[in-house]
Amino acid sequence: MIEYNVKSERAAEFIHDGEIRSTLEYAAAHKADKALVEEILQRAAEGKGLSHRDATVLLMCEGDEFTERIYSMARELKQRIYGNRIVLFAPLYLSNYCVNGCVYCPYHAKNRTIPRRKLTQEEIRREVIALQDMGHKRLALETGEHPTMSPIEYVLESIDTIYSIHHKNGAIRRVNVNIAATTVENYRLLRDAGIGTYILFEETYDRAAYEQLHPTGPKSDWAYHTEAMDRAMLGGIDDVGIGALFGLSDYRYDFVGLLMHAEHLEARFGVGPHTISVPRIRPADDIDPRDFPNAVTDEVFRRIVAVLRLAVPYTGMIVSTRESQLSRELVLDVGVSQLSGGSRTSVGGYAESEEDVDRSAQFDVSDHRTLDQIVGWLLELGYVPSFCTACYREGRTGDRFMSLAKRGMIGNCCHPNALMTLKEYMQDYASEATRLAGEKVIGRELQLIPSDKIRSITQERLCEIAQGKRDFRF
Repeated sequence: MIEYNVKSERAAEFIHDGEIRSTLEYAAAHKADKALVEEILQRAAEGKGLSHRDATVLLMCEGDEFTERIYSMARELKQRIYGNRIVLFAPLYLSNYCVNGCVYCPYHAKNRTIPRRKLTQEEIRREVIALQDMGHKRLALETGEHPTMSPIEYVLESIDTIYSIHHKNGAIRRVNVNIAATTVENYRLLRDAGIGTYILFEETYDRAAYEQLHPTGPKSDWAYHTEAMDRAMLGGIDDVGIGALFGLSDYRYDFVGLLMHAEHLEARFGVGPHTISVPRIRPADDIDPRDFPNAVTDEVFRRIVAVLRLAVPYTGMIVSTRESQLSRELVLDVGVSQLSGGSRTSVGGYAESEEDVDRSAQFDVSDHRTLDQIVGWLLELGYVPSFCTACYREGRTGDRFMSLAKRGMIGNCCHPNALMTLKEYMQDYASEATRLAGEKVIGRELQLIPSDKIRSITQERLCEIAQGKRDFRF
């Protein structure tokens, strides 16, 4: 009989079906227990996180007063730890060839209507220059899973190409990688190539549902896929990002699974995931979300994000352009710390016209605004748009970043770095309206840096950026 073991190397033991179902039964039985909910909320307010069982009680508890308390507490906790920074990035799709049979993704091997394409290194160069011309400094590299069309050698060559391109004042300073589960040896190669975070979504933690949704191809091996982050850690990558595609299965099950996965990484390796992504299923080439009955409403989606923030307070949370402006605004308020902007989900989508490449998109984008419009919108809402990659390049990853966050040092490190990268964006890429709004925000936020010394240095560097210097960092 398989038993739950948070430190186990085996997926079936650390993502234990019996423990998940027992957690869901416990939460359902106690969701109206006001004394218990109050006790959990008081512990959440300390900012030390919650167990998957306690968090699930908050996810399912009843009463408008508790809902508003959860949102208010998530908002306060995010501000306390991260401040009002929002990190910006863009996905870069290299290839959509795929050998898997995932029924929710248009890249699936049996799809004969989607145009297949793999970028050459020269085409990658054009894509990267287009992204640099927008102002992006951080990319998330994406490919389909195909042993000959996108092998590890192609991915490594592409990373090298991306880092080599310097156009005007543009440079991609960090490449995060979202590719299929692979071997410890390949993860070492990715680490040595200088990647930032390795990202892989579980899609759904429900093994039975997972195997139905992934009937063929390498990805159909649930255990190999679920144990990928362990192999990445063993390969020396200490910054990993997990996620579930909400809408594929029961969101409550996947919520518990996400937190159990985070607890497992913390228990086995001493550091949990750097990020958690919360995508929802979207229409695409031959995919209709109405075929999936577990769709998540906006209000449930917001509740998921808020409780995740309480459960894993030091973990970044990512929402992509799958979401509309309105739904992004709702979750920014209660926990999200990273956004994509100006995104294209098609191969070659940045350097070529949308009409030519849209049919190769992995999913439909809901937020079609330009990066400058996103930056202006964030400034208007009172956030600090950040293009910072300093922690990766200074070696503050894994437990070193978590230590910084837990000691409350972000205000003297990440916050000034955000202001300096925002200043770079304003000097090089922003519209006049965005530049004026950004200057006001920088003037306000500069005064909030706790250390007098760091505030003074930041002010000097902001002046140097205005004079043409670039890439300062603490």
